[in-house]
Amino acid sequence: MPIELSDELIQLQQAAVAAQQEAQSGPYSAEAWGPWLEAAQASQAAITEHAEATSQSRFDVEAEVKLAVLNPEGYAEKKRKEAEKAAAKK
Repeated sequence: MPIELSDELIQLQQAAVAAQQEAQSGPYSAEAWGPWLEAAQASQAAITEHAEATSQSRFDVEAEVKLAVLNPEGYAEKKRKEAEKAAAKK
């Protein structure tokens, strides 16, 4: 079953990635890394909630979210192939 992602999941992961990049752009400090940790926790909580609500593997949902954010072209290609496969079944 294809995993459908909400815009919120993608936005939360994008925020976590941006916060990570910002935190790692300078020397370590708890203050600098705080926003990254908070953004990552929010993203992880939303992924868990989505997986439970849709009865899907949390691992699969997280992998799909990360693919969508970190490799948008690969995600678009995967979705295109899923759509072709679904259309061929009809």
